[in-house]
Amino acid sequence: MRFEVWAPKAERAELQLAGGTYAMERDPARDGWWTADADAGDGARYGFSLDGGPVLPDPRSRRQPDGPDGLSAVVDHNAHEWRTDWHGGAPLAGAVLYELHIGTYTPEGTFDAAARRLGHLAELGVTHVEVMPVCPFPGTHGWGYEGVSLWAVHEPYGGPEGLKRFVDAAHGLGLGVVLDVVHNHLGPSGNYLPLFGPYFTDTHHTPWGSAVNLDAPGSDEVRAYLLGSALAWLHDYRVDGLRLDAVHALADTRALTFLEELSTAVDTLSAEVGRTLFLIAESDQGDPRTTAPRESWGLGLHAQWNDDFHHALHTALTGESQGYYADFARAPLGALAKTLTRVFFHDGTYSTFRGRVHGRSVDRTKTAAHRFLGYAQTHDQIGNRALGDRLSATLSPGLLACAATLVLTGPYVPMLFMGEEWAARTPWQFFTDHTDPQLAQAVREGRRREFAAHGWAEEDIPDPQDPRTRERSCLDWSEQENEPHARVLAWYRELIALRRERPDLADPDLAAVKVAYDEAARWLAFRRGDIRVAVNLSKTPATIGLGRNGLSRVLAAWEPVDAPGADGLLRLPPESCVVLGPAGS
Repeated sequence: MRFEVWAPKAERAELQLAGGTYAMERDPARDGWWTADADAGDGARYGFSLDGGPVLPDPRSRRQPDGPDGLSAVVDHNAHEWRTDWHGGAPLAGAVLYELHIGTYTPEGTFDAAARRLGHLAELGVTHVEVMPVCPFPGTHGWGYEGVSLWAVHEPYGGPEGLKRFVDAAHGLGLGVVLDVVHNHLGPSGNYLPLFGPYFTDTHHTPWGSAVNLDAPGSDEVRAYLLGSALAWLHDYRVDGLRLDAVHALADTRALTFLEELSTAVDTLSAEVGRTLFLIAESDQGDPRTTAPRESWGLGLHAQWNDDFHHALHTALTGESQGYYADFARAPLGALAKTLTRVFFHDGTYSTFRGRVHGRSVDRTKTAAHRFLGYAQTHDQIGNRALGDRLSATLSPGLLACAATLVLTGPYVPMLFMGEEWAARTPWQFFTDHTDPQLAQAVREGRRREFAAHGWAEEDIPDPQDPRTRERSCLDWSEQENEPHARVLAWYRELIALRRERPDLADPDLAAVKVAYDEAARWLAFRRGDIRVAVNLSKTPATIGLGRNGLSRVLAAWEPVDAPGADGLLRLPPESCVVLGPAGS
């Protein structure tokens, strides 16, 4: 087989394979590339030495059996026997996503253990699992956002074969798979890319240091590296979509941006394989051009997370007002109404958190609702809290039911965070397993300093390096059998089934969504076609005027409630919610 590596500054390159050394030759057709032919099969260990230096793992390594610092291994993707014929894929329109972390979805923390729990999601009515990053990182346990080898799979999870078995199992149950990938930075430990070439640039700076080189000299090859990695997940592992982490941190001044290149490449691959493939962006820019078609001068990504909806919902439920919640907390029901109808809260308005005008309005007449994801909880919004506490740690079951109702009957593609569906009480905390003692101590101290600035005592902040922090974050699957967890789980099942059965709840027309609310009384109601949804976040009953419109049937209710009578008034119990439909529906 042919081994190749891009190392434009090297004067000499060698392949180390099975104890032997092979001199590599410059590729006359590709500047900076070195190649060597050698006999090797699946599993063969190898690495590259530049100018007589140490043997380094392949930047395009498909497997790192001994972790980021070890030798790479050959992977023959054609050797895997897929059990499920997955034709057509699973589109985002009508989808319900479920974000999970392989390392804490089960105590075992492996692909195979997670696969054994996928039946729960299929039965719940979920259509896609969104898996947090699985590229190799130091140690055994971590969130995955400090991965290195962007073409490989974390070995403690099960490596490449484990991921393929997981995807195969998901597809066998009718579940699509979305993989979270990180292009904006690499981890601080085990990252050897700078030794090979200008993968990073000081032209721009990010919260993680030098930016990934998307527009400086040498960036053509860096972009090709990232594009190849992204397409490999979709092709070699049959993943259905990618969630792109923090695309606002991709510093790119070129006329044709990396994200446009990526969306073009994914659409091309989708046509070639005859399967629906898509990209979901995480972006804090509030810019509808992220998902606008390329022919309309957009980036052409297929959807994006809507943090504004989350923030509005969170403040309405909790009353929290610190940090970026401040803008939403002034009138949380009004903020929620705006994000339910206009997507972004900041759409050219002043953000006190940023100290400037932020965002851009969405054209609701031309933009489908499934271009955006709506959610009450995510790994970020839980794990980046001091104690990693979920909404279930402080809210009543009734308010949790209201949150579920707003997400699962709202206009956007719903996304749940693992365990949310049964009001899991286990926290989801920040944990690491750095093998470098100095880095481990720096992370520990940095976490404590961060929250000490917000009034937390250092001793109350969980130690990211303590194995018990990860253990506390693992789901307790036995909770589902007890109350109030069983009741909450039944409510999620009912709402997901209702969304699937009622076309109005999957209507992509954002302009058709109508909202009414009372800030002081803490109730909100909205209309989607013939469906009416109402939530009462107050501790007192609410009387809501819905008009004389024949809505005489209760489709789902958290507490017993009568449909509006001839007066058109809905009387909703405290901390409760209801979904209404027309008579005879």
